[in-house]
Amino acid sequence: MTKFYNVDYQSPIGVLEIVGTNEGIYSILFTDQEKPVNNDKEGLPKVLVDCYEQIDDYFKGERTSFTFPYLFEGTDFQKKVWTALTGIPYAQTGSYRDIAVSIGNEKAVRAVGSANGKNKLTIVVPCHRIIGSSGKLTGYAGGLWRKEWLLKHEGSMNKNDVEK
Repeated sequence: MTKFYNVDYQSPIGVLEIVGTNEGIYSILFTDQEKPVNNDKEGLPKVLVDCYEQIDDYFKGERTSFTFPYLFEGTDFQKKVWTALTGIPYAQTGSYRDIAVSIGNEKAVRAVGSANGKNKLTIVVPCHRIIGSSGKLTGYAGGLWRKEWLLKHEGSMNKNDVEK
């Protein structure tokens, strides 16, 4: 039986819950918690500690990519979409259509959007870098305000780019 561990990380835009095993990270998701409930890293597998530290480096502006192992749980199509998302470079954006084309299924734009919304590896699998083909911000499970913050943090948009 696989043992799962979790740790909370207090980011500038809310608490992230990191869940994983000895083998890799399964999810990094924003919570509704105001403060971390479980932020004791003692006794955690190395992969969770590495993830925590790399996420911290990201928010400090010291990291643009991640090296810890993570594991996708989803359909083959979802895994293709999520893998394609990791190909969007830091401080750049793409569209659902870009992802659909990159996975060889240009008519699957809506399905790409659905898969994007089921991504459980926030920031690491950068679904926040997907914007509408018109350049407008589109849905984000963590809230559009967080998406806007992340894009500004990475330098891929400034406050004049946001259409209200």
